[in-house]
Amino acid sequence: MADEKKLVLDVQDLGIDFGGLTAVNDFALQVFEKEIVGLIGPNGAGKTTVFNMLTKVYQPSRGTIRFLGEDTAKKSVVEMNKAGIARTFQNIRLFSQLSVLDNVKAGFHNSITYSPFSAIFRLPSYFRQERETEAKALDLLKIFDLQDKADTIASNLPYGAQRRLEIARALATDPKLLLLDEPAAGMNPQETEELMAMIRKVRDHFGIAILLIEHDMRLVMGICERITVLNYGMLLAEGTPAQIQANPDVIKAYLGE
Repeated sequence: MADEKKLVLDVQDLGIDFGGLTAVNDFALQVFEKEIVGLIGPNGAGKTTVFNMLTKVYQPSRGTIRFLGEDTAKKSVVEMNKAGIARTFQNIRLFSQLSVLDNVKAGFHNSITYSPFSAIFRLPSYFRQERETEAKALDLLKIFDLQDKADTIASNLPYGAQRRLEIARALATDPKLLLLDEPAAGMNPQETEELMAMIRKVRDHFGIAILLIEHDMRLVMGICERITVLNYGMLLAEGTPAQIQANPDVIKAYLGE
């Protein structure tokens, strides 16, 4: 099935060094359109470092990252976001003192076209686009069942709702690939179940690919179509959930006996 789909992300021979330390080496990954792919491994394996390279928080020391067929070498964080990669973080990063609505509106920065001149002098083009942006933001909040919290200060939301808001804000950038860094961290079992349903809903509603880092194996095995395992900065295994669960190297390094 995967080879019939469009290749969204193609990572080959990726590596990065910090001083004399190699953090990730010879890493490879492919993500196809509308796939949900898991990236797992022990703490310190290099998973978030991979995310940081994909989004150009870190520039790789070697290897290639092709996104939608284009080599992303030397692109910046902003350029990667505009190209269509959005992410959330292990530690929630919202504008905590802004409203829920304003947090999502901030995510539409890629689509803002009015000039600073229009904003300063409050020209009709400014008000027109602000109204359009607010309407789009409210539509996103409805998808995440947050429309009734639009005027709530983000920091006052329950933990699970803050996670949903962070994903909604990421989707406001109109990504083709969404990176989720431990989205279930800190969630109780019911919240995790709701998150699983939401991730599927996001994939189906927006028609995007999703790559997630997660330690909750029930979530990973329950929603991912393929899984890549990283250990000591190197690719350990790749396959379907069933193949990963039966892989003796993965069991020894990560899943446990």
